[in-house]
Amino acid sequence: MPSAPLRIAGASGFWGDRNDALLDQVRGGPVDVVMLDYLAEITMSILRMKKLRDPNGGYAGDFLKALGPALGDIVERGVRVTTNAGGMNPRACAEAVVKLAREQGHAGLRVGLVEGDDVAERLGALAAAKPSGSSAAKPSRSSAAKPSRSSGPGVSLANLDTGAPFATIRERVMSANAYLGADPIAEAIRAGAQIVVTGRCTDSALALGPLLAHYGWAADDWDRRAAGVVAGHVIECGGQASGGNFAGGWESVPDLANLGYPIAEVDESGDFTVTKHAGLGGRVSAAVVKEQLLYEIGDPRAYQTPDATADFTSFTLTDLGGDRVRIAGVRGGPAPDRLKVSISYQDGWANAVGLTFVWPHAIERAQATERLLLERCAKLGLQIDEHHVDWIGVNGAWGPLAPKPAGEPNEVLFRMAIRTRDRNSAKRFGEEIAPLVLSGIPGACAGLLTGRPEPRPIVNFWPALVPRDAVAPRIEVLTA
Repeated sequence: MPSAPLRIAGASGFWGDRNDALLDQVRGGPVDVVMLDYLAEITMSILRMKKLRDPNGGYAGDFLKALGPALGDIVERGVRVTTNAGGMNPRACAEAVVKLAREQGHAGLRVGLVEGDDVAERLGALAAAKPSGSSAAKPSRSSAAKPSRSSGPGVSLANLDTGAPFATIRERVMSANAYLGADPIAEAIRAGAQIVVTGRCTDSALALGPLLAHYGWAADDWDRRAAGVVAGHVIECGGQASGGNFAGGWESVPDLANLGYPIAEVDESGDFTVTKHAGLGGRVSAAVVKEQLLYEIGDPRAYQTPDATADFTSFTLTDLGGDRVRIAGVRGGPAPDRLKVSISYQDGWANAVGLTFVWPHAIERAQATERLLLERCAKLGLQIDEHHVDWIGVNGAWGPLAPKPAGEPNEVLFRMAIRTRDRNSAKRFGEEIAPLVLSGIPGACAGLLTGRPEPRPIVNFWPALVPRDAVAPRIEVLTA
């Protein structure tokens, strides 16, 4: 008889998702693994700033808030947990989990730690190194492994989106993290870890890692690895695969306030069923799952991860009814021979000011205030590289595509943001909004912002590729 499927539940789609979803998934019904995804490119930039302020910070503290109430149930039921909440400081996060377990009396709990994604200190050496002529992985048959744009020695690190040379940002780099795959997570589980904390890894690796450890799929079993990638992709975005954020009929989704997050029941063959706990709200249907399948995949025939290249056009999707959708027949190919690296760099300063203008002529007053502020900035000699204006209530969501209102709006929220390489200019710009209440255009009142707005650093994203052998994952198991 076939073995029972491995039940993997999703409980977080980003840093800021519901902290009670983990407890819901553990108590709502039988599950074997719960995965919690916290990281996006912007999240890594924020966590880098937090670590600069506090060397013991730099991870998603919400994981501890979610884990605390659920840890007793997790230990009692033998549920495994995988998470990339480690962010820029996975060791500190893992040690915080150990501390929490000891405080709650769960001596002996084993916490896996996966490091090695941080390659910031190696970028200079990589850019200067002579090409090795080969990589640790087999060549990819997909388009992910793009040829280097550099004709010189070393790794190009050119921007994947624009082709811009790395030299243009090299002196402003703040962080660089390679996307690790599922094998280090699987190794930590095989070493006895019940909870595994990683830094930057692919979202799908949080599901595929437990599958590799449980079923022992071979390193070149591309179809089943790709199936695990698809399963992880479906449940990685919190409640989005169980009725949350559903554009195809959100009004028909029951009990969103009690939304149950998705679960993937994965067979040894790689085929799986998407479902949710029966006692919770939400809906799992073909339409809901299809929306999530199309989320952030690029070329559907070649969804590339460090673990496999999945063909999203290869499988069937069947609505079984009763909040159960079956996905079968996933086909895959070799993983790319290089890994994506998420680089963040300091890209100037921003500040934003806001006022509310009331009827009549609210839009005209807002437009005149934009001109007035620009004239003030010119008089003061402020360096403004770029500015953007929203008339919220008119064009705040649609920008220049917004239709003109049929009649005059009762009010308009005016917001003007600037970008500059000069912090002093950004700060001085923020001081210019308050005086306009008495010396500017009439009809202004309290704005979007409270107090005098302060400048904030702009941290930008730079995607690049590095050879696999340039990244060395490290696995350690800590014991409470």
